[in-house]
Amino acid sequence: MKVKNFVDIIGAEFYTGVPDSQLKALCNYLMDTYGIDPKHHIIAANEGNCTALAAGYHLATGKVPVVYMQNSGEGNVINPVASLLNDKVYAIPVIFVVGWRGEPGIHDEPQHIYQGEVTVKLLEDMDIKTFVIGKDTTEEELTSVMNDFNKVLAQGKDVAFVIRKGALSDAPDVEYKNDNQMVREEIIQHIVKASGEDPIVSTTGKASRELFETRVANGQSHKYDFLTVGSMGHSSSIALGVALNKPQQRIWCVDGDGAVLMHMGSMAVLGANKPENMVHVVINNGAHETVGGMPTVAASIDVVAIAKACGYPNAVSVDTFEALDRELEAAKTRHELSLIEVKCSIGARDDLGRPTTTALENKENFMEYLKEL
Repeated sequence: MKVKNFVDIIGAEFYTGVPDSQLKALCNYLMDTYGIDPKHHIIAANEGNCTALAAGYHLATGKVPVVYMQNSGEGNVINPVASLLNDKVYAIPVIFVVGWRGEPGIHDEPQHIYQGEVTVKLLEDMDIKTFVIGKDTTEEELTSVMNDFNKVLAQGKDVAFVIRKGALSDAPDVEYKNDNQMVREEIIQHIVKASGEDPIVSTTGKASRELFETRVANGQSHKYDFLTVGSMGHSSSIALGVALNKPQQRIWCVDGDGAVLMHMGSMAVLGANKPENMVHVVINNGAHETVGGMPTVAASIDVVAIAKACGYPNAVSVDTFEALDRELEAAKTRHELSLIEVKCSIGARDDLGRPTTTALENKENFMEYLKEL
């Protein structure tokens, strides 16, 4: 189905969400049509954030908003759906558009398998009436379903469209870029060189894929790295948990701007605990690049000031490899929590691979290595 027809049939005037590769056609359409526009389209920090934002839109306008997200974000919306939107509470109608990663029978990455199995069930358990859209869904079918959904929405209930792979088509081409010069894969290579045999916890998406391939290119073991292939926004908390329990060992966290934004409260917990053996590197390209390149708000915020306000004793921002190497070496020699924000370009190799070890193998190898330290 053409994405414009999908949007026209839904008939909403306001969209907010977290980008997803399965919804790239919709995301590109919204960016091409509205860009980031407070009246029509906002990319939020996490899925709970955009659900609450949508609720505010309804309270102010009386209109029905759309929240879009990958199915991995369902966990983030359970609380606002159950305790804010639900018709037993405030009865706020919202249309959810959910990208179905890990759909049973469709090959996908390990972090999506179980989430894919429970996607529809979770929505139904939250009393959200659901319809699955595939490549064969017709405009007539969608119109009929939307007519039924409008009756549900009028009762203060919520509905969801679950989008199968390739179901939406004819997206406009949108170029996502910034003016930064440093390439993320090269940044990770510099981090690997500086960290030596220290353990690294890396965030979800291309950063972990590039870390894995850097180890391959160097002929190094993967035992040094915990690749947080799912659970976006939580790698710094994982690293904190490791650092607090391995106080004599330096622990590195390779994070991304979208992930930091998604659960920024973890920075406050990090700053309060101040692990002396942890280095938090935030690679900031101001984009949700792994799922298509749509912007985050991280390009317009002061990550260093936020870190210092949260209690990080050391926080700097760099935009050259010379400065990066200098700060990596400084972080190694001090015994205090450090944050290094690295300004990064958007883009990755077309032939970038994926980890060839399973998630369970990654965990077991990492844990065995930690026992040696």
